Amino acid sequence: MTDITEGQAAPAFDLATDGDGRVTLDGLKGQSVVLYFYPKADTPGCTTEGLDFSALADQFAAADAVVIGVSRDAVKKLDRFKAKHDLKIVLGSDEDGVVCEAYGVWVMKKLYGREYMGVERATFLIDGAGLVRRVWRSVKVKGHAEQVLEAAQSL
Repeated sequence: MTDITEGQAAPAFDLATDGDGRVTLDGLKGQSVVLYFYPKADTPGCTTEGLDFSALADQFAAADAVVIGVSRDAVKKLDRFKAKHDLKIVLGSDEDGVVCEAYGVWVMKKLYGREYMGVERATFLIDGAGLVRRVWRSVKVKGHAEQVLEAAQSL
């Protein structure tokens, strides 16, 4: 597993996004980036997390931070997810798992005694120079968006 640590250069990414867009780390130079990984669009925890980040979207923008939620879902599923819940953040599709691997969030998980590979709920705060400033692993959704906003405002 790749271990991303605070202070290191963030791995580059190039993702297809909802709305037939693309987002790259290079294209966001000068802005802070909140890159959060979630297991699956339109599931309860992932929906709550998306809604929490969306509720704070204006405050993230005021802190010059772009919020990008990343899953391995296809773009069409992300489009439906965003429209259904009126999400105000960018949703990135990492169908091939390259970005999940680069950030070390494609991990062995366990549910009801069954082991399988899946996306760890994790968040990375990247500064305008492309350095990882904060890492949250095994995220608990409740209160997480507020913690990330506070960290983004302190950059």
